[in-house]
Formats: sequence, structure tokens, C-alpha cells
Amino acid sequence: MSPSQIHTPDTSQQALMGYHELLGMQVVEWQPDRAVVELTIEPKHLNRSGNVHGGVLASMLDSALSLAGLHCDVPGNIRRGMTLSLTTTFVGPARQGVLRATGSVRGGGQKTYMSSGEIVDGQGTLVAMGEGSFRRRRGSESPEGFADNNPGEPAE
Repeated sequence: MSPSQIHTPDTSQQALMGYHELLGMQVVEWQPDRAVVELTIEPKHLNRSGNVHGGVLASMLDSALSLAGLHCDVPGNIRRGMTLSLTTTFVGPARQGVLRATGSVRGGGQKTYMSSGEIVDGQGTLVAMGEGSFRRRRGSESPEGFADNNPGEPAE
């Protein structure tokens, strides 16, 4: 993997918008067939038991798994997709620190792809794991993507 294939948060923030910003997620790695997002746990992420809410964990997995199949190296171009299915297994609680969700494409074709991944806490303890099926939207089948003429629209 060359340095140009790994995007820093500055260049990959186009991947996360709106809802992702509301949660406070950020992309820390994005390359072909792999994406990593992080979230610093805040009180707003916790349920009444003081653990990170399962919806937050599912959102992190959905983002990492889907983005793994939507990487684009062409400046100004994007690839868009949608989630077809997502299965999440919650393994252990998380209460503080930074969570890291990693997604990897496991198979598929030009339009539909399957990804799997996991979330770990700052100590590397498994918090959740998941797998999903995703569909690239029209124009996103090619790794070159298409020109982002509507930068205000979500990238996934």
C-alpha cells in the first residue's frame, strides 16, 4: 500500500457528513477495501446504564463497513452507496475513551459488496462486530467515481 492510498482525516472527511458529524465520528484511515473511523465517547453517546448506546456502535460499523467499498483516489470525485443489510453483535460495554471501527471488504462485484469489521476500545478490547451488504449507487461502480457536483449531499 502506498502513502497515496491512505487518506488522513483532512482529505477523507468528505466521507462523513451530517449524521456522522452529529455523533462526532472521524475517518482516520481510508484506502481501497478498508476504512477506519473513530469516535471519542461523550455523555451524549451513553445509554441509561452508562454504556455506549448500541445505535452508536451500529452507526460506527455501518460507516466503516460501507466506506470500505467506496474509496476513491481521484481528487474531487466521490463514490456513493447504500446499506442493504447490517448485522451487529454487541460483545462488551464501552464507557469512556476512544472507539475504533475497522471495516474491510470481503467480496462482491462492481455494484454489490460485502464487508465485515469490528469495534475496539482504547485498550484493544472487542466491543462489537458486524457484517453487511452494500450497493454502490449508479456512477460509483468504477474506483474512479464521479465528479462531486453536489458536495452538500452525503457520500454514502
